[in-house]
Amino acid sequence: MDNRPIGVLDSGIGGLTVASAIARILPNEQLIYFGDTAHLPYGDKSKELIREYTLSITDFLLNEKNCKCIVIACNTASAAAYEFLRDAFKGKVPVFNVIDPIIEAVVENNSLKKIGIIATKTTIESGVYQEKLSRRKPGLHFSALATPLLAPMIEEGFCNDSISKAVVHNYLEQEELHGIDALILGCTHYVNIRREIDEFYNGQVILFDSTDIVAIKLKNILGKEALLNEGTDRAEHHFFVSDYTSSFQKTTELFFGREIKLEKKKLE
Repeated sequence: MDNRPIGVLDSGIGGLTVASAIARILPNEQLIYFGDTAHLPYGDKSKELIREYTLSITDFLLNEKNCKCIVIACNTASAAAYEFLRDAFKGKVPVFNVIDPIIEAVVENNSLKKIGIIATKTTIESGVYQEKLSRRKPGLHFSALATPLLAPMIEEGFCNDSISKAVVHNYLEQEELHGIDALILGCTHYVNIRREIDEFYNGQVILFDSTDIVAIKLKNILGKEALLNEGTDRAEHHFFVSDYTSSFQKTTELFFGREIKLEKKKLE
């Protein structure tokens, strides 16, 4: 039994959707979450700066909070810093990202012919999903569409209403997504509008998001490496942010599924 906590890092609070899935699928595990709200959004930062930020957060999670693994619960940070962090802490702790588990799930489904990808502008322009799909399954067709309005819309609380429906439909009706049989939700925010997306496609398009897929991957790897907490006592989760505002606090329930307390922690 390893009762050390699981460290989860994100550029803000969107990664709470991933943390929520981990808490549900691994109920015996304690989570230490760090949202770098002082530096969001990561999308307009260089790779070098994102690596600097995430390294500082990882040092905090490992050295001050004694975490047994790190989950990068952010698509932009996964694209910019995963390999850097993985190599920096190789042999010490496993590091997980939110992109590779989705790619693996898509590649394993041989019924898929054309994949759609929606994500923030930065993630789409990075080409990370496109490159990985091309390399892992060359015969698979895919099309990517930047959907920059979705994340801020969700953070402002517009989900499952007339406003969000209009924005979602406008994006999904674009030519790039015609004829797809699966759609990758390439932003941790998008799980909050998954129902609306599913209704648009009448359940005929398979949706892939990073919540349960990442949590199940995490459970499997921790099990193989004898890092699971097999105890029955549920430890209290802790949620840190590098900058605190009341709006962040209000939005946490939308992303995590229940009310949580944010603690401010400034990193050097």
